[in-house]
Amino acid sequence: MPRHALRATTATAVTAALLATASCSDGGEDTSAGTSPGSTGTALAWEKCPRPDAAQGGGDAPGPQWQCATLKVPLDWSKPEGEQIPLALIRLPAKDQKRRLGSLVFNFGGPGGSGITTLPSAAKEYAALGERYDLVSFDPRGVGRSAPVLCENDEQLDVYYAQDSTPDTPAEEKALTDAQRRYREACRRNSGKVLPFVGTENAARDLDALRKALGDAKLNYFGISYGTELGGVYAHLFPQNVGRAVFDAVVDPTKNSEQGSLGQAKGFQLALDNFAQDCVDRGDACQLQGSTPKEVEANILELQKSLAAKPIPGIGDRMLTETAATNGIAQALYSKELWPLLEAGVDEAQGGQGQLLMRLSDALNGRDDYGRYSNIGAANTAINCADSKERYSLEQTKAKLPQFQAASPVFGSFLGWGLMACNDWPVEGAWVTPDVSAPGAAPILVIGNTGDPATPYEGARKMVEKLGPGVGVELTYKGEGHGAYNSGDRCVQAAVDGYLLEGKVPPGGTVCTAA
Repeated sequence: MPRHALRATTATAVTAALLATASCSDGGEDTSAGTSPGSTGTALAWEKCPRPDAAQGGGDAPGPQWQCATLKVPLDWSKPEGEQIPLALIRLPAKDQKRRLGSLVFNFGGPGGSGITTLPSAAKEYAALGERYDLVSFDPRGVGRSAPVLCENDEQLDVYYAQDSTPDTPAEEKALTDAQRRYREACRRNSGKVLPFVGTENAARDLDALRKALGDAKLNYFGISYGTELGGVYAHLFPQNVGRAVFDAVVDPTKNSEQGSLGQAKGFQLALDNFAQDCVDRGDACQLQGSTPKEVEANILELQKSLAAKPIPGIGDRMLTETAATNGIAQALYSKELWPLLEAGVDEAQGGQGQLLMRLSDALNGRDDYGRYSNIGAANTAINCADSKERYSLEQTKAKLPQFQAASPVFGSFLGWGLMACNDWPVEGAWVTPDVSAPGAAPILVIGNTGDPATPYEGARKMVEKLGPGVGVELTYKGEGHGAYNSGDRCVQAAVDGYLLEGKVPPGGTVCTAA
């Protein structure tokens, strides 16, 4: 589990990898690589995409219809003529070039997720939009191939993610704080030059440079999870440049890091409650023991306690610890499609084998089957700490634990201890909460999911309020999982497609209910 809060990122790529349903070569015709106007009057050189590197998560190269390019942007936007860093880009040209509307830029969240690997995995879900838009994504600064933040190596990360992150004794507290200090020093040593510049405001300025480089007068944007915070900051900085935009799985812009983590504790607990209720409703078809949701969850709590005392075999020579198991449980709650894996994983672990929960945990931490980690964890910490001013000491964190544990018996302690993630970080944070006010911007469709664990439903309304009158348009999806459009719900997709493709803004307060 990341040492801040659970990442606010789309579950699309993880679901695809675990269920083996995605195809990197699907979607679009075989369009030859070309160029688009650059921000300096030059052109982006679109070429065949290489295989993603380890920092991006690895895997196969996308199919021949996908095109990749690099955009140079200032490391420090206050010195635009100074040192430049690369932004890695990917696009799938619109199928209907005669009716092409321009580019639709995606950020899938994290912070720290690679758009280069996620967009090809998710392309099927956005095929309707790909008829008339070039689907475009990127590795934000600090991520993947875009001046990545690098901290500990793979072997060190295996140890880091296996450690006890909910200490109960002074010795365990010292072990945790020592591990965090070593991790922090590795980040400073390996990436000190970029750490001050990976925050969301700089990424938003990169978005505007990308808009210019793509040759678009306005930024058409689809932000998911943390991508909604990035989109909100962009709208604040460049309201006149906002085109048709959708925010899905919305980060609450009014909550500080402590409030956000506490909200996640409640959100993941709600998702676990819903999972447990579904298990009970299915009766003997559910593998887990318990005749009520509370009994199902009590057995999961007992599993956590037993793993804290004695880990069980995981993958290879790695053991499934309490931390890894909780990571895996959380990962499976990002999408209802993963509930069967959660059920099977808990059942397997109760029988003494931890392979499936460890596989889920590895997916959350960005570890592949070869033992290589993407840089999502390092980037996540670096971006969060560059953004947030708040720094919690050991004593302050311990004082906060009771309210986290009250919010969620299963996840509260983990998220509470995560408050220390930015303690003694080598870079000061930019804000307590981001400014997303965007007077004069075009309408932004803001979608909240009532069952979302990572970005609780209330955040959508807060985003609408902060964007300001006439800008935010709220849509509610009564469903499960992280995000709404990727659920396949026809009502949600009709509203989004109608706005992005036809410019039809749905009425504020529209409600869609999962079938």
